[in-house]
Amino acid sequence: MYIAMNRFKVIKGMEAEFEEVWRTRPRNLHELEGYISFNLLKGATAEDHTLYSSHTVWQSEEHFVAWTKSQQFRDSHRGAGDRKPMFLGHPNFEGFQAVEGVV
Repeated sequence: MYIAMNRFKVIKGMEAEFEEVWRTRPRNLHELEGYISFNLLKGATAEDHTLYSSHTVWQSEEHFVAWTKSQQFRDSHRGAGDRKPMFLGHPNFEGFQAVEGVV
């Protein structure tokens, strides 16, 4: 199993708009082999931002990499740079391999 996460520092006051973008964007993940699940997580709020994380689970890292090279990926991210800034800096990507044998 492979978990791919992007952390976003969403500018205070932009949370509803950020969440709406995720609710309404094309999601074609289910079309790809190896896709298991997706969640958008909302975290702690600081003075200038609220932390969010997009969280996808894949059967393997290879399946995730195939997603990043797919037409579905390009379609899902089309126009992302056209919106007014909603977060501080760039998203921070973190990828995790499941560790077998840990209970």
